[in-house]
Amino acid sequence: MKKVYFDSAATSQVRDEVISCMTNVLKNEFGNPSSTHSYGRSSKSILENCRKQIASHLNVTAPEIIFTSGGTEADNFIINSCVRDLEVTRIITSRIEHHAVLYAVQQLEKYQNIEVEYVTHGTCGTVDYEGLEQLLQASEKKTLVSLMHVNNEIGTILDIKRVAKLCKSNNALFHSDTVQSVGHFELDFSEVPIDFAVAAAHKFHGPKGAGFAFVRKNTGLQPLIFGGSQERGLRAGTEAVYAIAGMTEALNIAYKNLAEEKAYIIDLKNYFKEKLTSEIAAIKFNGSCHDNKKSTYTLLNVCLPLPPEKAMMLLFQLDLKGIACSKGSACQSGSSKGSHVLYEILPDEDKGKPSLRFSFSSYNTKDEIDYVVATLKEFMEN
Repeated sequence: MKKVYFDSAATSQVRDEVISCMTNVLKNEFGNPSSTHSYGRSSKSILENCRKQIASHLNVTAPEIIFTSGGTEADNFIINSCVRDLEVTRIITSRIEHHAVLYAVQQLEKYQNIEVEYVTHGTCGTVDYEGLEQLLQASEKKTLVSLMHVNNEIGTILDIKRVAKLCKSNNALFHSDTVQSVGHFELDFSEVPIDFAVAAAHKFHGPKGAGFAFVRKNTGLQPLIFGGSQERGLRAGTEAVYAIAGMTEALNIAYKNLAEEKAYIIDLKNYFKEKLTSEIAAIKFNGSCHDNKKSTYTLLNVCLPLPPEKAMMLLFQLDLKGIACSKGSACQSGSSKGSHVLYEILPDEDKGKPSLRFSFSSYNTKDEIDYVVATLKEFMEN
């Protein structure tokens, strides 16, 4: 059976170079980085070199990079610590954020009486920037704004620099979930006055279970996990040196090859759009994912003209054909609920129709796209 993987926004294939890097560290650099003997010092050196390399890609200082298990932990750490440590009593976010942000915010609203306001957005998922400015100016409460840079389901890109400047001018803190953009876009946080950002290695061909938080210096955040003094005291627990090394190797390769791989993936995405449009009548693209200027080049979210009773079998049939993609966000794959993002942006007539997210990497080919489109067309005609 042919196997086709179009779900890199959920997790990406680990590069061979990354596997080699991690294997070497696992085998030869097994010391605890908190130990003072030579084994520990060697692991500590790897850890700090990784921190410096990651910081250089974002144009920040090494102490501003805090290693975590991934984006969800980093989001929760930042949002909860802002409330506990920085006197934040009001949070502005959107209803189409990743659940790592939405659920964390809802818990704070429920149990700590934090005021939560939701910025409005258009049918493409674009933030109402004027509305955000009005919300920022409407209250003198200490406010945290949490808006993702690239939406993980529809790919809409936030003008992160504009939002950062709005927050700065209104004395608000700004946190962005940058999980879908780190490794795929150039980010210079010396020019963007953002306070907090997060990343996950498995989104840019690194290992699962490794990520980091960018925490602007002198913010005053305190730890949520207590124990040792690891990660500048902000995250206790022995660091997964091999995974951090793999993450760093993956990020280095991602940025070294960014221009070449981006051009290749854009060509794939454009080819996919053309094939879908020509072969499947009445297909729609959700959000602005069809527009490479307004959406990430790494995914397409499509709405198919199928009745609900037939839509239920679609993912199953695709899987039987060896095709991997997502119905909404991968983080909801075990849930019977539909995508909260699509629910917010789609017109009522499209909410009952099946939507699929196809996300790409440099490992994909046009032959695979031809196979996917032919499979979709066959399913819809039978």
